[in-house]
Amino acid sequence: MSKIKESTVQLKVSDGTPMQAFVVKPEGSPRAGVMVFQEAFGVNGHIKEVARRVAREGYLAIAPELFHRTLAAGGEIAYPTNNDFSAIMAHFNAITKDATLADTQAAYHWLKEELKSDKIGCVGFCMGGSTSFTANSHLPLKAAVSFYGSRIMQSFDQAPEQKGPLMLLWGGKDQSSPPEKLTELANALKGKDYIQAVFSEAGHAFNCDDRPAYHAASATTAWAMTLGFFKAHLA
Repeated sequence: MSKIKESTVQLKVSDGTPMQAFVVKPEGSPRAGVMVFQEAFGVNGHIKEVARRVAREGYLAIAPELFHRTLAAGGEIAYPTNNDFSAIMAHFNAITKDATLADTQAAYHWLKEELKSDKIGCVGFCMGGSTSFTANSHLPLKAAVSFYGSRIMQSFDQAPEQKGPLMLLWGGKDQSSPPEKLTELANALKGKDYIQAVFSEAGHAFNCDDRPAYHAASATTAWAMTLGFFKAHLA
């Protein structure tokens, strides 16, 4: 297993708000860079572990704190009990398209400067899955992966703007991404380089092994697909 080194950095965002990010560097020269976009609970243990897994594959990983305008640096939000999401709503609702564009651009440019290369991709989960979709609509990414980015279903206007190869991973039991919406999305993505996969036995958040929704078989396969996608497009 490759050695990795963790740190935090402060990024300059175009709107003037400082943004902290968790960074994991692999041993030796990184093969490429990957932005890791959080769920709606901050850059917590799960997201940090995803960044570590990415770095162990030889990529320079950065997980920007997308709630930096409303949550203190390093802040996390506990996973909900009894489906009570009230603790995240103020932060979640503060995420606008303009804010997402500014934040992803800051992370992208940090990676580009560190790598002296534009071999950069992204992976995101839930809110972060939608962030991947938005990032790929305006940045020249080489690969973008979205795990259950259900916010994408609110509007498909960014579909024609997708720049790099895109992979969308969904849970078949996730009510926030019904089959008819996935069909609409596929129609909106016609002519684009994309993969859309549905894991029939999985629900929302199936990749997070810190939550009851975790579905091991689906998560294992989805992660293998993600690494294969990166290898194909970030090599």
